[in-house]
Amino acid sequence: MPSISDLLALCKLKVVALILLTAVVGMFLAVPAPYLPNGFLVLNASIGISMAAASASVFNHVVDEEIDAQMSRTNKRPLPQGKVSRNQALVWGVFLGLVGLGTLQLFVNTITMVLTFVSLIGYAIIYTLYLKRATPQNIVIGGAAGAAPPVLGWTAVSGTQGIEYACLLFLIVFIWTPPHFWALAIHRVKEYKKVDVPMLPVTHGLAYTRTQILLYTVLLLLVSLLPYLAGMSGLIYLAVTTVLGIRFLMCAIKIYNNPDDKRIAWRTFMYSINYLMLLFVALLFDHYWLILP
Repeated sequence: MPSISDLLALCKLKVVALILLTAVVGMFLAVPAPYLPNGFLVLNASIGISMAAASASVFNHVVDEEIDAQMSRTNKRPLPQGKVSRNQALVWGVFLGLVGLGTLQLFVNTITMVLTFVSLIGYAIIYTLYLKRATPQNIVIGGAAGAAPPVLGWTAVSGTQGIEYACLLFLIVFIWTPPHFWALAIHRVKEYKKVDVPMLPVTHGLAYTRTQILLYTVLLLLVSLLPYLAGMSGLIYLAVTTVLGIRFLMCAIKIYNNPDDKRIAWRTFMYSINYLMLLFVALLFDHYWLILP
């Protein structure tokens, strides 16, 4: 029997935590301040979305077992190490998915369950099984699944009411995804070449990828202003997102100007995680700061 720690490792808990943060912020933003969303909905939506995200991660481990075994970043994962069998992982992934989707259907609403199911299929099957191995635009196209959680959180609380604002959050995460993953791909380009995964640095070269990171980061800086321009957020969010965006842009410029330094790409990848986390925290704080004691 696999250990609990190995089963949890398949879930990519740090990734799930970031997904949950964006979803929960979506829940709170869906309700006008100073009101709070229904706690029962928040709890059950959080459980359902988290379990579905964990399920998608487990299926990702199963599909990528062979290439994970050949990459130093991933060869210590439970499946390549033989700590969990493929069948055990599949059962675990199906269990998580069914419980997560069932929770959303029974205790939240149908639209959130359906959108979560579509996102799960989009990541676990369309991206992992096909796009990742088929096109260097895998991250761009597949990023739609990873950008869905703020929308899922929004619909969990408000259905489709005001969903156009949730789409702004979706757009931010969607545009954030390529420079986030391409920075990692530059850092690990030799490993992606070894396993024949057509990441952008492998198919188009490092110079082209650095340019794309820079362009997407500029676009992200602009897109991140949309919640303020749409009247969804105020000056606190504007100030924070501008500072975060300029810092991200500086990282992208460093990557562009230092083609041989893979450490900069890694630092950019790590910063991009903090960027998204802090941006969503700023959205939440800006939404409620007037009622804080």
